[in-house]
Amino acid sequence: MSLPLFVHLTCKAALNTICSVSVHGLPHLEAALSAVRTNGLLTRNIFASLSPSLLTPTSFKSHLDSTKQKSLDDPLTWGILPTKYFLNARTIRWTLGASDVMFTNPVFSAFFRRGQVLETVRGIGIYQPSVDVAIDKLNNGNWVHFFSEGKINQPNTYPKHDGVAHLPRFKWGVGRVLMEASTLPVIIPMWITGFDSLMPEGRSFPFKYLPRPGNHLSVTFGAPLDLRELETLCIAPRDTDAQIAQTRSQMTAVLHRAVEGLGRSVSGNLLARTPQ
Repeated sequence: MSLPLFVHLTCKAALNTICSVSVHGLPHLEAALSAVRTNGLLTRNIFASLSPSLLTPTSFKSHLDSTKQKSLDDPLTWGILPTKYFLNARTIRWTLGASDVMFTNPVFSAFFRRGQVLETVRGIGIYQPSVDVAIDKLNNGNWVHFFSEGKINQPNTYPKHDGVAHLPRFKWGVGRVLMEASTLPVIIPMWITGFDSLMPEGRSFPFKYLPRPGNHLSVTFGAPLDLRELETLCIAPRDTDAQIAQTRSQMTAVLHRAVEGLGRSVSGNLLARTPQ
């Protein structure tokens, strides 16, 4: 049994026993994964009948405060998927993970690499090997998932204007990925809620290492983005560093608006409500 399949089955069992989960819009993701799964080998994304690649940006909100706990949101989220997607390496997501959280010793490093996590060093910018590999994965028709803020944020810390909360800015790495991918991928925004209550801070040993039962989690997939705005940005001039930076920022902003808009439709103007 592969490591991703083992982790998936463990997380699926956990979701079915310690909490309740509502999933909305899953057919959007399944349609994209089915295209990746049936359209052939490691080809390219969206040319003719070749396999499309997939990118799923989301916001990252959690109270999880230890190395093990911070690493729980991602695998638990994918416990909602049918197991068939974990029998094919091409329909298992790739994602970026912080070196100071997930790659802190040889055992953790080997575990997360086998789980298709790309080691990312925070603070050194968007030109680093993990982002290069993410671009290559999209160019070969794979699925890349981004926690686009690059760090943990809580709804009660979101900036507010006139009583409306806004997500913190997304990191430009996802903009670079879109700019440099050979063809734009299918982009499906995501919104997850309830994970911040699953393992709250402040509990004593050993309870701080155990999920708190009885919580309700929600995972929502939006419809695939209309790519016309991104396609226009793809052909914008890139003759100077300033033009490149501007286009990268604008492409990142497109994803930010998509995820924030989905979040507002699910969790209200304060981006804080967990739907039932």
